[in-house]
Amino acid sequence: MSSPRDRDGFEQRPDEGSGWREPGHLGGDGDRSGAEQPPAGQPPAEQSPADRPAQGDTGGSTAWQPPGWDLPPAEPDRPARSPAVDPQTVGEQPVGGGLLGGRRPRQPGELEQVFAYQGDAVGAQGWAVQQGWAISDGTAPEDAVLAELVRTAPVRATKDHRPAGVMRGRFGTLDLVAFDVLYASGRYAVPEYAVTAAPVLGTLPPLRLSPARFWKHRTGGLVQVPSGDPAFDARWVLLAGEDGPAARALVGDATVRGLLLGTDDGDEFWTAAGHLAAIRPDGHRPQLIEHHARLLTAIVGALAPAL
Repeated sequence: MSSPRDRDGFEQRPDEGSGWREPGHLGGDGDRSGAEQPPAGQPPAEQSPADRPAQGDTGGSTAWQPPGWDLPPAEPDRPARSPAVDPQTVGEQPVGGGLLGGRRPRQPGELEQVFAYQGDAVGAQGWAVQQGWAISDGTAPEDAVLAELVRTAPVRATKDHRPAGVMRGRFGTLDLVAFDVLYASGRYAVPEYAVTAAPVLGTLPPLRLSPARFWKHRTGGLVQVPSGDPAFDARWVLLAGEDGPAARALVGDATVRGLLLGTDDGDEFWTAAGHLAAIRPDGHRPQLIEHHARLLTAIVGALAPAL
């Protein structure tokens, strides 16, 4: 004999679900037999806010719509804008030729513009003109000797290196020539070194004075000449064709050693083509010309008694 306690959980009890109503947007009629009806004007407690009709909605369809379903009215047509004009094309005339018609002239790329040789970019030639110096582009007849200085320089110069931006004048007691060593290959022309040289009367022996930290190139046939000053020999190295009077006079001069120890060890000096020259991996500027001129004046003064 069964009792009410023996009922399984799947049988609906008469007092359960009597107040449930199917939401209107699911097609329910909202009028189930035996269901409790809420008072007039009051929404069912079980009805979610999204299922309730909007306030003030007194007519029309009551079908449910998701929020934002009704789109705002379309905006009026905007006036058509004229196409943007490329500022680089204004005033340019296409170049005729070819099966495809005219074409624009080739514009140099950004890399080419950065590395393009600008000549006197930092005012060295302007300074030289103020000092009464002469200016040339490195192709004058008197500039032929400069190619020999470039060839014998204590750096890795190639056939693509040539003198440019030549300035000639007098500084103190010396006649000087200052120029850039330009690397020109294809469309690129970059000043890589700054050279200042002084012509010297007499026969100059092969000499090369370099910072000890620099890598030495083309040193065949040269011997090292120490100065006897540990502080100087730790930072500077003199190479000469022989350990002779000129080399000894150079490293034995206290003024030369003091000036070189007061620098940043960024210059090299060598003799070639009747000149004593200084070189630095940089472009020429007025301060560098004056710096080289002071050092060359001291070195020439130290070598003069031995020539």
